[in-house]
Amino acid sequence: MTMTPLRRGSAAAAALLGVSLALTACGSDGDDAGASDAAAETHSVTADNGTIEVPVHPKRVVTIGGTAQPFIDLGGKPVGVTPYYQPEMLPEDQQATFEAATDIGSDEIDIEKVASLKPDLILFQDADTSYDKIGKQLEAIAPTVFWGLDTEWKTMADSIADAGDVTAELDQQKKEFEDSVTGIQTKYADVIKDDSFVDVSVGSWQDPGMFYIADIGCSEVGRDDVGLNLPEAAAGADPLAYTDLPFEQLSSLSKYDVITYPVDEDGKPTEAFAPVLETNTWKALPAVKAGRAVGLFCPGNGSYGQVNRYLASLDSALATLPAQG
Repeated sequence: MTMTPLRRGSAAAAALLGVSLALTACGSDGDDAGASDAAAETHSVTADNGTIEVPVHPKRVVTIGGTAQPFIDLGGKPVGVTPYYQPEMLPEDQQATFEAATDIGSDEIDIEKVASLKPDLILFQDADTSYDKIGKQLEAIAPTVFWGLDTEWKTMADSIADAGDVTAELDQQKKEFEDSVTGIQTKYADVIKDDSFVDVSVGSWQDPGMFYIADIGCSEVGRDDVGLNLPEAAAGADPLAYTDLPFEQLSSLSKYDVITYPVDEDGKPTEAFAPVLETNTWKALPAVKAGRAVGLFCPGNGSYGQVNRYLASLDSALATLPAQG
């Protein structure tokens, strides 16, 4: 899942990733595809487009769609990228890595520009329809590993690390993740066991006066990994996050013991969510009046690095909760 819920369906998810991949230039044929000096030694990687032979130590990697940020988060230095949709949420070193790489397009991928970079590996995540459009042309340039939008973030991290030869950083980030989860579960065992939570937010795409209940993105990590008692959609149904709710329905949050809402890295409520805090309905909520509405920083859940930053924020927020009266 992506960190911010969209309207509905994989087409919307592709828009969030900043990758609705249409073809803007004809690809080269197999004879002059421009695959660079690929390493002689290869190994097999299995993804949604089958089992692919890739270099053991790729030197020139192009990342498309949802693979760009996780690869960079793991220490990768791609030669070509699709731009990240929220660069201000990235650490400065990751922003610099994005800026140093060649922009190969977002709404449209420039196949000729990809070929000119002479990659020895292409990492690609988006809707299946995007792969159907340009996958074969990318494969003519370099080994291409593709994952669909339903691939779980941990699986993506493992696969990207394996294909992109960045496993050392992955191991370190996994350990930090496991230590953080265990630490939170230990320190706040009673809160996790006894309190009901709800995560609310406002999306930039929503009309004024609307909010949503977040059950994907970072709240999914809080629920499924940490064990917070957070609501989620019924099996087979659209995520709760896809439903726009008017501010009048903020009163429905009165049944929850703890309310979480989005803040930036400095702890300031996000610009989109700030109007919620000014409503009388919000101010009257029992959790708000009891000081049990807390802000959480969620830079995304596309990689372990992002999730670890969220967990640090969660740890700090839970430490401020007063006991229930």
